[in-house]
Amino acid sequence: MPLADARVTAPSMSTDNNPAHTKLVSETIRDVLESGSAAVLATVIDSEPEATRLSAGAKLIVKESGETVGGLGNSDLDNAVARHVLTVLKALNDAKTLRVSEFAPELVQFRDVLILFERIEAEPRLVIAGAGHVGASLARLAALLGYRVTLIDDRAEFLTREMFASPIEQGIELVVAEDWSEAMRGAVGNGRGVSVAIVTRGHKQDEDCLRAVLTANAAYIGMIGSKRRTNIVLEKLRKEGADDVKLKSVHAPIGLAIGAVSPEEVALAILAEIVAERRGGSAERLSQWRRA
Repeated sequence: MPLADARVTAPSMSTDNNPAHTKLVSETIRDVLESGSAAVLATVIDSEPEATRLSAGAKLIVKESGETVGGLGNSDLDNAVARHVLTVLKALNDAKTLRVSEFAPELVQFRDVLILFERIEAEPRLVIAGAGHVGASLARLAALLGYRVTLIDDRAEFLTREMFASPIEQGIELVVAEDWSEAMRGAVGNGRGVSVAIVTRGHKQDEDCLRAVLTANAAYIGMIGSKRRTNIVLEKLRKEGADDVKLKSVHAPIGLAIGAVSPEEVALAILAEIVAERRGGSAERLSQWRRA
């Protein structure tokens, strides 16, 4: 995946006077994005060179595996940043600026140094099974929000490029499924960073799609339908021997209870739940504190 397609990329590296270091950082970012993994880029953005001997613009990449690339100019500071990266990854923030005193107070010499932490990972993906009114609306809305969208259906007439002709919709991948299971498995892959919305037109298609994606470690799996309809599908897969823990993790019925009626409103309810799941949001009303 080109760097330009990434949701989070490195800031300008013009402050780094070492071309070899800059190239190594750029190549590492590309590797992280193409592998589908995650990392954190730490950059010194404010320091007192005479006191700290750190250069503004110095960069350290810490992969989720713990491997590091680059350096900030001091091994103790590098180690402290590397230890803090796990917290940064868990926080789900795209970027955050911290003084060293906030995460490594023992490093008195660097206490006032300002470090920018940036999450590095490919843009979020959404695989939608079903290109009816809800699925099409969901694909358009997700594309607008920056998701890389794959829309799957077994009806080619629902997946013409003319139906998704706007500039933002041109990036939606349209897949005509000759076999629902194969199409879903191919689209979801290992599931990393992938949300799955199953919004097909019937039980059989729901079952095929859900059965296909349960074994992938998708970040989110949701299935449309009434409580009765979704319970029928889940119970059938349970009797077939599907993992009960994974079945319980399926969001069914899909979406948040916002009173949605139109396909566009249903799509909004679905994407709101996906965003809440991805960002660790509570989905509570922001004004709730006034009623406490």
